[in-house]
Amino acid sequence: MSRHITYYYTHVSPWSYLGHARLGKIAARHGATVDYVPITLGAIFPRTGGQPLAKRAPARQAYRMAELRRWPQRLGLPLNVEPKHFPTDDRPAARLALAAKARGHDIAELSLALMRACWVEERDIAEASILREIADTVGLDGRALLAEAEGPEAQARLDEACRVALVEGCFGAPWYSVDGEPFWGQDRLELVEEALTR
Repeated sequence: MSRHITYYYTHVSPWSYLGHARLGKIAARHGATVDYVPITLGAIFPRTGGQPLAKRAPARQAYRMAELRRWPQRLGLPLNVEPKHFPTDDRPAARLALAAKARGHDIAELSLALMRACWVEERDIAEASILREIADTVGLDGRALLAEAEGPEAQARLDEACRVALVEGCFGAPWYSVDGEPFWGQDRLELVEEALTR
């Protein structure tokens, strides 16, 4: 029987970016399916004790920077540890990806392009023109998706995604659930793979 991974993430999380492509490869190796669910940490942190980066203690902020320098080197991925457009509002990108998902598109590639825009390409993924261009680049109809992402149902989709994430215990991103077993952080992907072999 095929295993299932529910993956909660935000496009403005460097940790989500660092684990995104690896998750897809792990799932493919084990014949697992992945449900890609973009969320906003603005809905998650207040209900689970999390703090936005600017409100964290200096020691925590310093350690985050150390890890951000360490992991891209280990993984061989480009990453700007202090991108020009961070922090930025993660909701527009999430609504766009959820609009694409509602239309039946696989949003793995779109989400990776959005993450790269933030963490590698110095682009503001809260800007409508940037979102439309990125969607077009991955072969989607950016104009139509953006119109839907700015429509009345878009925020309701995002609210529902966050509600379900909270019910499943999610308190940060990336969050992986393998048939209900939770894993937090891209540094747990090795454990995710182990779970898929059981």
